[in-house]
Amino acid sequence: MTQYLMSVYHPEDRAVEPADMEKVYRDVDALNVEIRAAGAFVFGGGLHQSSTATVMRVKDGDVLTTDGPFAEAVEHIGGFWVIQADYLDSALEWGRKAALACLVPIEVRPFQDEPAG
Repeated sequence: MTQYLMSVYHPEDRAVEPADMEKVYRDVDALNVEIRAAGAFVFGGGLHQSSTATVMRVKDGDVLTTDGPFAEAVEHIGGFWVIQADYLDSALEWGRKAALACLVPIEVRPFQDEPAG
């Protein structure tokens, strides 16, 4: 079975109404139950805002540490799931359900296979 990362992209500048967030939380909780019941759940979680990120970067053999997200963008990863599925189409169906639950873009991407050896 292949593992897939389902990244949840949150717009930085979009304020969500409390009533909408309550629905999103309910829908995501229901989706989590469904993913687990199907045996597809591996791991998942939500993240704090991108402003809480710390980036480590190698430059001239030293590691530089900076506050804030690596890339300046209008959307940042706000959460994720790692799921397993037999086929890409199955993973994409979970991604479709996640987009409907979260009301934000979801990116579905397979993990690389382990190198033989």
